[in-house]
Amino acid sequence: MKSNAFVSALLAMSLSVGGPAFAQPSGNEYANDPDQIRLQRQIQRANEQQRQRDYVQQRQRGQWQQGRPGNQYRDGRGAGPDHQYYRGDRLSPEYRHRNYVVDDWRGHNLNAPPRGYHWVQVGGDYVLVAIATGIILQLLLNN
Repeated sequence: MKSNAFVSALLAMSLSVGGPAFAQPSGNEYANDPDQIRLQRQIQRANEQQRQRDYVQQRQRGQWQQGRPGNQYRDGRGAGPDHQYYRGDRLSPEYRHRNYVVDDWRGHNLNAPPRGYHWVQVGGDYVLVAIATGIILQLLLNN
């Protein structure tokens, strides 16, 4: 009986001492090296800056469509002479001048604009635009 207790105690001690030997490495052997930490942060910063530059370039080329209302219509024709205006886009300042606003919407066979919106004629097309922001709510394309 004494030998069983002794063997059990010996086995328990060997397991407790040998346990850390089976631990897995953290995967970053340079975790405490300040130079390596600084290098990793610089790489992360450079990657984030590149992602931001790519985003800006895509926006400028009109290729960024994620998360904006009406992007399912991007495959079709847009409004305006160059077909560059889509639902959810902001109408450029040149068309936000009073000369392009359609006051006689009945004469142009258009619906009454909701409060805060007005119809704007862009080339041969009509767009329903928020007065305050210039965001396009609806397009009526002239074929």
